[in-house]
Amino acid sequence: MSHVPDPSGDRPSPAPRGPRDEAPQFVLPLVVRIERTAPPARTDALRTAARAVLLLLGDERAHGDGAWAEAVRAWEDARIRKVVRRARGAEWRRAEALPGITVTGDTAQVRVFPPIPLDGWPKDLARLQVSGTELDDPEPPLPPGPAEPVLWLSPHLRMSAGKAMAQAGHGAQLAWWALSGDERAAWRDAGFPLSVRTAAPADWSRLTASGLPLVRDAGFTEVAPGSCTVVAEHPALLRAAARP
Repeated sequence: MSHVPDPSGDRPSPAPRGPRDEAPQFVLPLVVRIERTAPPARTDALRTAARAVLLLLGDERAHGDGAWAEAVRAWEDARIRKVVRRARGAEWRRAEALPGITVTGDTAQVRVFPPIPLDGWPKDLARLQVSGTELDDPEPPLPPGPAEPVLWLSPHLRMSAGKAMAQAGHGAQLAWWALSGDERAAWRDAGFPLSVRTAAPADWSRLTASGLPLVRDAGFTEVAPGSCTVVAEHPALLRAAARP
């Protein structure tokens, strides 16, 4: 994936293979709780997944000599893959027993785990299903706050909720990478506020050409390789872009 802007919008334009493709591949597991009687709202699940990724990246265990630091470095040296699986009942309780961070939104719960080798899933996560993450919003989401970071989804792509959660996580991570240390600390100290919304079709070309972090999907599932899926709009990045 890349954050290089593409004025063509959603036109697939896969990046050439490079050192990150040749490195050992890791994946960041996320598990969303979907109980039969009380599934989460789609937009809240996307927002909660994005915040889960940021909380892991900002966690002291992911840095220096922390317990997760080596795995995070190996993951970031390769493609930053994320896979979302679903759990309920006893499955969710077993997932919560594994090292990780549970993030609770308005209706959603998502647990993020330290990166693992692509073929090294713990059995209690490997048995969870990837499919079946179709979620809906009972009411149209409100407009994002004027000073809030926003992850803008492509209006031209159809993605399952699980796929969109992973893409929102990618967008949040690219925004994190683009910020300075002080800006990261300020975002973390504020509790990582953010919104996830679908961009208006008329705005998408402008967003993808804005120079803001842009997610290009690798094309492993659901969308064509090189498809532009998310633009990360953070106030600090907008201020930096506006400077002469």
